[in-house]
Amino acid sequence: MRGAPTVAIIGRPNVGKSTLFNRLIGRREAIVDDRPGVTRDRHFGAAEWNGRRFWLVDTGGMVPGAQDQLSRAVRTQVETAVAESDLVLFLVDVTEGVHPADQEIAAYLRKARRPMILVANKADHLPADTRHLAFYELGLGDPFPISASIGTSSGDLLDQIVARLPAAAPTGEEAEIRVAVVGRPNVGKSSLVNRLLGAERLVVADEPGTTRDAIDTPLTWHGRTLVFIDTAGLRKRSKVDDDVEFYSTLRTSRAVEHADVCVLVVDAKDGMHVQDLKIANEAWERGVALIIAVNKWDLVEEKDS
Repeated sequence: MRGAPTVAIIGRPNVGKSTLFNRLIGRREAIVDDRPGVTRDRHFGAAEWNGRRFWLVDTGGMVPGAQDQLSRAVRTQVETAVAESDLVLFLVDVTEGVHPADQEIAAYLRKARRPMILVANKADHLPADTRHLAFYELGLGDPFPISASIGTSSGDLLDQIVARLPAAAPTGEEAEIRVAVVGRPNVGKSSLVNRLLGAERLVVADEPGTTRDAIDTPLTWHGRTLVFIDTAGLRKRSKVDDDVEFYSTLRTSRAVEHADVCVLVVDAKDGMHVQDLKIANEAWERGVALIIAVNKWDLVEEKDS
């Protein structure tokens, strides 16, 4: 999808951004959970409607004023998504009314001056539901009511999206190459993908488990589209004790299954573990080309031994 326009979904935590993302691309790619903060990175998905193709970007929830490392990193990702987008979908939650965070995000978007649609989610009883009218208070134009969970008005929203996208540029593109970047937690997968992309596209933090989902990020290299899939760190099944982590592990396995190339990142100081061998074997059994990337080589003191 070289040259395809980009549509970013933004909003505060838990307003249904990942649910809308999955609805609009027509498949379940982003992890959805009732707890806020599950989405942290920018997650790209290829969407198509009435012959128009575009990239849809799911983002982490913006928490205005939060100063912890993770919140600041997520905000940076959101702001980058907005700056690089052709259209922004600002998602709000009609069940909670106008939230102070909505007001702050609206003020930020007015300064950003990007084309935008204000989308009022969780309007599950249309047309009788009129709670979206409260969001005129934001001063961002007509709120567009939908229910991402049951699909109400999602087709109408897609009509609005493609109508506001820039004209498509003709391309003679080849099939994209999907590259899954996998490995144990905290071996540097997101840092490696950021380095390859030449930009801070993914949230990086010292704590293991920062990446929660399999994150698709496209890159055009010498006229070819590569889609890098940064994945959650794979742990032993006996240590997976959380629903989100379970689905993260499942998404990582699926990413390997659907990849053309698998890059297995190994920590140079720790060496290969049994879990690394299992990942390599899974890629081998599925016929996926395998590259082993030995990361953190600069931390090895005796490099010749």
